[in-house]
Amino acid sequence: MSETVTSNLPSAYDPKQTEAKWYDYWLKGEYFKAGSDQRKKPFTIVIPPPNVTGNLHIGHALNNTLQDILIRFKRMQGFDALWLPGMDHAGIATQARVEAKLREQGISRHDLGREKFLDVVWKWKEEYADNIARQWRKMGISVDYSRERFTLDEGLSVAVKEVFVRLYEKGLIYRGKYIINWDPVARTALSDIEVIYKEVKGALYHLKYPLKDGSGYIRVATTRPETMLGDTAVAVHPEDERYQHLIGKTVLLPITGREIPIIADEYVDPEFGSGAVKITPAHDPNDFEVGNRHKLPQILVMDETGKMNELAGKYQGMDRFDCRKQIVEDLKQSGHLIEIEEHVHSVGHSERSGAVVEPYLSTQWFVAMKPLAKRAIEVQKSGRGVRFVPERFEKIYLHWIENVRDWCISRQLWWGHRIPAWYCDSCGEMTVARDEPKACPKCQGTSLRQDEDVLDTWFSSALWPFSTLGWPQETEDLKRYYPTDVLVTGYDIIYFWVARMIFSALEFTNRIPFRDVLITGLVRDAEGRKMSKSLGNGVDPMDVIEKYGADAMRYMLSTGCTPGNDQRFRWERVEAARNFANKIWNASRFALMHLEGIKAEDLKLTGPFSTADQWIMHRLNETIAEVTRLLDRYDFGEAGRALYNFIWDEFCDWYIEFAKLPLYGEDEEAKRVTRSVLVYVLDQALRLLHPMMPFITEEIWQHLPVKGESITVADWPKADDSYANAEAVKEMQVLIEAIRAVRNIRAEMEVAPKHQVELLVRPDADVMPAFERNEAAIKRLCGVSHLTVDPALPRPEKTMTAVITGAELFLPLAGLVDVGQTIERLNAELKKLNAEVERVEKKLANPGFVNKAPAHVVEGERKKGEEYREKREKVLARLRELQG
Repeated sequence: MSETVTSNLPSAYDPKQTEAKWYDYWLKGEYFKAGSDQRKKPFTIVIPPPNVTGNLHIGHALNNTLQDILIRFKRMQGFDALWLPGMDHAGIATQARVEAKLREQGISRHDLGREKFLDVVWKWKEEYADNIARQWRKMGISVDYSRERFTLDEGLSVAVKEVFVRLYEKGLIYRGKYIINWDPVARTALSDIEVIYKEVKGALYHLKYPLKDGSGYIRVATTRPETMLGDTAVAVHPEDERYQHLIGKTVLLPITGREIPIIADEYVDPEFGSGAVKITPAHDPNDFEVGNRHKLPQILVMDETGKMNELAGKYQGMDRFDCRKQIVEDLKQSGHLIEIEEHVHSVGHSERSGAVVEPYLSTQWFVAMKPLAKRAIEVQKSGRGVRFVPERFEKIYLHWIENVRDWCISRQLWWGHRIPAWYCDSCGEMTVARDEPKACPKCQGTSLRQDEDVLDTWFSSALWPFSTLGWPQETEDLKRYYPTDVLVTGYDIIYFWVARMIFSALEFTNRIPFRDVLITGLVRDAEGRKMSKSLGNGVDPMDVIEKYGADAMRYMLSTGCTPGNDQRFRWERVEAARNFANKIWNASRFALMHLEGIKAEDLKLTGPFSTADQWIMHRLNETIAEVTRLLDRYDFGEAGRALYNFIWDEFCDWYIEFAKLPLYGEDEEAKRVTRSVLVYVLDQALRLLHPMMPFITEEIWQHLPVKGESITVADWPKADDSYANAEAVKEMQVLIEAIRAVRNIRAEMEVAPKHQVELLVRPDADVMPAFERNEAAIKRLCGVSHLTVDPALPRPEKTMTAVITGAELFLPLAGLVDVGQTIERLNAELKKLNAEVERVEKKLANPGFVNKAPAHVVEGERKKGEEYREKREKVLARLRELQG
C-alpha cells in the first residue's frame, strides 16, 4: 500500500465495489494461512463443518462471523492463528436430498445401484461444496483454505476406521439385536438425539385380554393396538394387590388366540391405565428390557417400511396406522374393546424425514457409552475439562453424558463411511479390520462381503478437532495446533456433537479437544419464532449481503448476540449497521481531505495537544482496553457497542467537529498535530473494528498514510497509559454539555443555524479555564458571536437559561427571537393543551368509560393525559422565562 495519501475516497461507500477485491487481495497475500512464523504462539479454531445439503443460513452467518472475529483478533494480536475450514458429508440429510431429486426423475437409488448412486451424490457434494465456499468468501471469513477438509476425505476416512477398530478391539463397539429408533421413510436407524418428541393428541385403548381358564379377563391399556400382534406377555406390578391372584396365569391374545403369560415386573406403573400392560419386546424399548428379564420371545410384526409383515397374519401389507384403525374396529366387533380414552402423549419423530419413529427390533452396531462417558465426567468434574461459555451449559452437558445410553452407530444408507466389517460366505466368520482382508482368518475362504451399512455421520464428526489435523499420524499440525482453543457452536448440538467430540478426544488423544466452548443462540425472526421452511420466515445471508453488504450483516449479528441467548433478526438493525458503515466512511473522507500529500513520517504525536486531542487519546486508550477485554471474554455485543459509542458519538460527532477549527485555521503546527491525532485515532479505531467489519476497514486503511500491507495483519492496538488524562476528560465533558445545551435552546427557539447569538457563562472556578481555553471552539460550534465568561455575572433578565455541570448558561432572548410573536404562539399552544387535558380528565372521570372500555384503551388515555400535562408544563416554563 502507499504510505502517502494521494487520493480521496469515493463520495459513497459501495460494498459491491470493495468486498470481492479485498478478499482476493487477502487470498493472494496468504494472510489467512497459518504456520508462516513458528515463533508465534498458536491459536486454533476448527469450523463446525456445514452439511453439503444446501445453502448456508443466517445461523451459519452468525456462527462464522463470531469465529472470524476471534481469529482476526488473535491474528492481529500476533498469534499464529489457524482457522481450519471443512464440510460434513451429512449422511441421512444428503442422501435424502439426492434421493428426492432422483424421485422427481422417476428413479430410485436401487435402480442405479450403489456405485452409480454414490457417483451422483459426489457430484451433488461438489456442487454444494463450491456454493458454500462462495458463500464463505461473500461473508469475508478468513479460513486457511490450504487445510480444508471433508469428512469423507481419505485422511479422515483412515481416522474413522482406526477409531472403529480400536473401539471394537476394546469391546466398546459391538453388534447385536436391540430396540432402536427406526425411520420407516428414510429406512434407517436413528440415534436417540435424532428423535424429536412432540405432544400428540392420541388415544388410550382399553382392551379385554380373556383368561384361558374362562374365569374372566384382565384389562389392558395401550396407545398402539397394532403392535399387540407381537405381544408375548401381560405384566403387572408384583405388589399390586388387584392382580396377585393372576400372576402366572395365561391369557388368550385377542384376534390371534395365542396364549401368553401374566408376569410380574417392577417396571409397571400401577397408576397408569388399569395397572396391567401388554409386553411387546420387538416394538418397545422398555418391553425389550422386560422381555430379556423374563426370557420372552421377540415377535417383530412390521417391516422396515412401517407395514405389517407376514407375522401380522391377515393384516400383512397394511400400513401401521391403517392397521391400527382396522384392529380397533375388529376388537370392537369381537367385544374385546372396552373403551377409547383421549390421551395426549409424547411421540418421537425423525429429525430428518419427519416420520413418526418406530421402536424396532433390529441388528445394529453400537458404541458402549458408559466407559467413555465415565472418563469425560471425571475430567469435567476435576476442573480439567472444557470451559463452557456461558457456564450454565456445563450442567446440560453433564446431565446428558451422565445419563447416556449406548449409541447406535449403524445406518442403512449408502452415503457415508462404510462399516469396516466383512462376513465370510463360507463359514460366517465376521472380521473387523482397517483394510479389506484378502481371506477369512478362520477358514481362509476368499468370498467376503463388506457390511452394507454406513456409520452415523456424527461418528466421523466426533473426531473433527484431531482428525482434521492429521490424526492418527503424529503430524506437525497435530503437534502444533491441538488441542484447539475454542469451539463456537449452537446449544442445539451440545449432545449431537460437543459431547461426542469430548469423549472421543479423551479416548484417542488423552486430551480435551478444545479449551473453551462458546455456545451461541438461534437467530429467530422479528416475532421471536424459529426460522423454518414451513413458516417461510428464513433469511438468506446472501440476500442481506446483496442489499447492505457483508460488514453490515456481520456487525448486526455480532452486536445482537450475547453468549447462549437467541436474537431476533430485524432488517432495521441491518440498516442501522449500514448507516454506521456510512458514518465511518464519511468521517474518513473528511480526514483524507486534509491529508493530501502527507506521508507516514510526517505524522508525529508530539507538540501541543488541544483539550480535544487529549480527550480523544484518553478515550481511545480506554476503548482499546475495553474492546480487548470484551473480545477475550467473547462478549461481542458489548465490544461492538463500545466501538459504536467511541467511533460515532465521540470521534465522528465531537472530535472531528473540534478538529475542524485548527484544520481550517492558519496555524500550521496546530494543523500538523491535529492531522497526526486524527490519523492515529482513525487508524487505531479501524484496527479495533476490523474483526467485525473487515471490508470497509481495509478499504479505508489502505488510503491512510500508515505502514503495512494489510490491516488483516496489522498489529492489534495496545492501551498506552501515558495518554490517560482525567483533566482533559472533565474539561471536554463540560464543553460537550455546554454546546449541547446551547444547541438545544437554539432548536427549541427555532433559531436558524446562520444566525449568531450571544452567550453569557457564569462558571464555577474549577471549570472556568475550560471556557477560556476553548473560546474559539465554543463560538464556532454554538454559532456564538460574543462570549462572556464571568463567575460574578449577575443573572440577566429575559434570557433562556441552562444549568450544566459547574456552570450556568444564559442566552439573551432579544438576540434569539421576536419575544412578542413567541409569547403569542406559546399562548395559542397552551390553549390547545388545556383543552386536551380537560378532555382526557373528563373521559377518565366517567365510570362508564373506565369500566366498559378495554383496559389498553383506558391506559392509552391515561398516558395521553400525562403527555399533555408534561407539554403544558414546558410551555408554561417558556412563558415564564419570556415574560420575566
